[in-house]
Amino acid sequence: MTMTLLRSSASIAVLALTVGTALAAEPKLPESISWTAYGTTSSGYAQSVGLGKMLKEKYNADLRIIPGKNDVSRMVPLKAGQTPICACGIAVYFAQEGVLMFAAKDWGPMQVYNLFSNVGRNGQQLMTAADANIKTPADLKGKRVTWVKGADALNQNATAMLAFGGLTWNDVQKVEVPGWGQSIQAVINGQADAAHGSTISSAYAQLASSPRGLWFPPLPHADKAAWERARAVAPWWSPSMVTAMTKGAKNDGPFEGSNYPYPIFVASKDISDDLAYGLTKAVMENYESFKESGPGMDGYKLENQNFDYIFPYHPAAIRYFKEKGVWTAEHEKHNEAILKRQGVLAAAWKTMQAKNVADDQFAGEWLKVRAAALKAAGMPVIFE
Repeated sequence: MTMTLLRSSASIAVLALTVGTALAAEPKLPESISWTAYGTTSSGYAQSVGLGKMLKEKYNADLRIIPGKNDVSRMVPLKAGQTPICACGIAVYFAQEGVLMFAAKDWGPMQVYNLFSNVGRNGQQLMTAADANIKTPADLKGKRVTWVKGADALNQNATAMLAFGGLTWNDVQKVEVPGWGQSIQAVINGQADAAHGSTISSAYAQLASSPRGLWFPPLPHADKAAWERARAVAPWWSPSMVTAMTKGAKNDGPFEGSNYPYPIFVASKDISDDLAYGLTKAVMENYESFKESGPGMDGYKLENQNFDYIFPYHPAAIRYFKEKGVWTAEHEKHNEAILKRQGVLAAAWKTMQAKNVADDQFAGEWLKVRAAALKAAGMPVIFE
């Protein structure tokens, strides 16, 4: 009888532990969630709308999407604590590194965590008007290329595209525009010939159906020299077979191009563990319910996530990935290395803040302090 009681007690304990673990692993999402994103005509915004629909239907959580027309405006709410999440482009890497527009006194390197990303079959590169006859990146010479004010990510990528073709901004006509949406309109309206973006952006549909037409210049993967030039400017570029693009593009099927995660869902250090874990799990486990709700949604599949990327993952997101058995010791080692880099940058920024430097000389001096700190730690500088 005593033995039976012991067995029963043990069984109840195991059951309680199992149930408790299962309950602890359930997503705990607040009634309201917000994140910043690209403008309303971007693929990132459209995907956010699709994810928001899923969050409402499955968890009764309302999503507020805060669109920003440039990289700085998308990061301001994150920095100010108005929202803990950004469905960002690659500019968040510049924020983490404290470079380009984030090298200013009121910015500096930011500690951010990756939650998950969209790693899809689309491309991230220049699109062109078909009637401009830009068949290759080298054909951009003499053409009109958009430059988006305050959008270093877009402009850095456009610079990489030019570098792929052996060109610089001195070889093209720079067309300055105030936002990404306006860069696409400039091409549609005949004021420009090329603009950077995702190959699945809904804004391209109007160009594809217009007399100008839409064309994505291929980036041959075998051209190692061209890729070396491009990646010297944009180390986040990766050769990718582009199979997802706006309908009506003149490209005849898949082509060799470039890609990187977009959107990259990053969180500030102030995000709660419940939200970080809950949102990651909600998105990773409900793919079937939102896969048709926006362009390129297949990039949110668990098997498409990149755990060896340029951002560290949030501990709560890592907890979910460990539960799924996809987080390895090598991923942990890589993650620790990125966190260490963030620490070196934070210490360098503290050193910089103690200096008395005029505003117009601040960015230049900071880049020197930053480079010295990274070199001393045996880490690549990347942005000199």
